[in-house]
Amino acid sequence: MADITNPSVISGRKCILPLSDLERIARLAWRNNARCIGRIFWESLHVIDARRANSPDDVFEACVKHLEDSFNDGKIRPVCTIFASANPGEKGIRLWNTQLIRYAGYRAADGKVCGDPDQVEFTARLIEMGWQPPRNRTAFDVLPVVVDFPGCAPRWFDLPHHVVQEVPISHPDFPWFADLGLKWHCVPAVSDRALIGEGHRFTTAPFSGHYMGTEIASRNFGDEKRYNVLPLIAERMGLDRSIRSVLWKDRALVEINTAVIYSFQKAGILIVDHHTASVQFMQHVEREERRGCKVPGDWSWLVPPMSASTCPVFHRYFDDARPEPAFVEQERPW
Repeated sequence: MADITNPSVISGRKCILPLSDLERIARLAWRNNARCIGRIFWESLHVIDARRANSPDDVFEACVKHLEDSFNDGKIRPVCTIFASANPGEKGIRLWNTQLIRYAGYRAADGKVCGDPDQVEFTARLIEMGWQPPRNRTAFDVLPVVVDFPGCAPRWFDLPHHVVQEVPISHPDFPWFADLGLKWHCVPAVSDRALIGEGHRFTTAPFSGHYMGTEIASRNFGDEKRYNVLPLIAERMGLDRSIRSVLWKDRALVEINTAVIYSFQKAGILIVDHHTASVQFMQHVEREERRGCKVPGDWSWLVPPMSASTCPVFHRYFDDARPEPAFVEQERPW
């Protein structure tokens, strides 16, 4: 296995940028990320230089280190791991996963999904590649990481248990909440975007920070096209779902958000509520504007998916420029 800390020439490619420039590009890309509400911490981003990873095994080992460093004993810290840049016309190193940790989605013959519907296609491809799900499939089976390395066939790797830290979801007032069997992983690590800047294109640069509660509760659990738990929670709360005007969705949504934040805090895992995150983002905007800098922003992403008008980000628009350096979307590698 290659020594990824040795600043030598690997596979004919020189690591031209010094680490300080790599850190600057990654931090500015986070600062420029129009969809991220947590940018007040952009200068604290920890960058892991993995440009000397010389095989699929090296890439996977660096991904494991990324999750270890980011978890940080529950004090989640922002981390970006950067692999070798791709020359023009090259595919470069790719990870097939949208995030380093995601749960499988299994579609049954009747169309119902066990697990995460967002991962059904990827799960099916993994099974075609030879991955065998657990004998007793659950809604929270962790997917392996697929590494697509130039010159090699795509390979999948199971994540070691110690890097998949998870929090069981309970509620401070409803004991039955724990019986729902919900849980979620602690580190959100986006892994399918490219980092571009100053003429470089790093096709694999996993990036992670800490969760905002609504990301898990309102979106992952609450969306009808995801785990869709609101009807179940409303039923356990004794709400009449036949009448929209009783606002059963809203009431259930508050309780799943309460449960997620409570559970993470109880477990000692860093998480932020959407009100605090919104205030922090407006502090970031004020700080940047005092510097004479415009703040790129995608309103539809920055406004939390619940209690929107109670958050300060709701009441203004943001600059629609998309400057570089940046984290950008890519076509799915398959």
